Amino acid sequence: MDGLVLLAKPEGITSFQALGILKQKLHTGKIGHTGTLDRFAEGLLLVLTGRMTRLCPLFMSLGKTYRAVIIFGEETDTLDPEGEITLKREIPGLKAVQQAIERQIGEIEQIPPVYSAIHINGSRAYQLTRSGNTPQLEPRQVRIDYIRLIAYKPPELSVEVKCSKGTYIRSLARDLGRLASSCAHVSRLKRTSVGNFHLKNAVISESFDPESDIIPPVKFLKVFSDIRQITVSNLLSSRIVNGQSLSDKQLPAAMQLSDGLYALFGENEQLLAITSRKNGEYSYQGVFSTKS
Repeated sequence: MDGLVLLAKPEGITSFQALGILKQKLHTGKIGHTGTLDRFAEGLLLVLTGRMTRLCPLFMSLGKTYRAVIIFGEETDTLDPEGEITLKREIPGLKAVQQAIERQIGEIEQIPPVYSAIHINGSRAYQLTRSGNTPQLEPRQVRIDYIRLIAYKPPELSVEVKCSKGTYIRSLARDLGRLASSCAHVSRLKRTSVGNFHLKNAVISESFDPESDIIPPVKFLKVFSDIRQITVSNLLSSRIVNGQSLSDKQLPAAMQLSDGLYALFGENEQLLAITSRKNGEYSYQGVFSTKS
């Protein structure tokens, strides 16, 4: 079955383990999430099934929203509650915390945690770190749209964060601690949204029903404002599913108006392909259906 599942991952298990029950119920190996959650974290996982797994890069570009509890005065090697304490400092006051937050809003440079899944010469950063070869990771540009201070009851800071792809909340906690002349780590983390998909609409693995909980592409692609949906004739569908070249003359008039991405659907609402138009020329970004 091809589609999207909004899955609520509980804390205490890996993202891979969270997919296990879904795989059993779907009886398919074609399943994958679009952005991992650490074991200690909970919240929304976007899970693509069947041929929709090819759309993973599209979903990974979406921004995310989190609720986090940050502990000041202690930093751990993993920057989360599962690590060993490596640094202790005085707990900062509210003003210092607020000033630190202000300095982390907007486009910033952020160094990922050494305990992360980043690839380095064929190995993961966490694998190198565990083997005693801690990598020197380069800063990456990310965007923090906002950090809303919910409560500060020292040493605990509760915040809501909206951020771009590639942002590590563990790194954000580390940097807030240091900017406040202290140190910090994340003790709890919940992902509440990815793009326009929200945790409140997610299902847990145990109650997952393939018949009702898989969102078809004709519905979930509507959240991407830059992808326009076009229904094509059965005659044109046969060309598309075979990956044959397209031209303005063959396509609906709506596609001839402007460049951009288009999701092409058959008359039965089955996603056939995603194609891009540039200067009147079309190129497939993915073909998702066959004649059968």
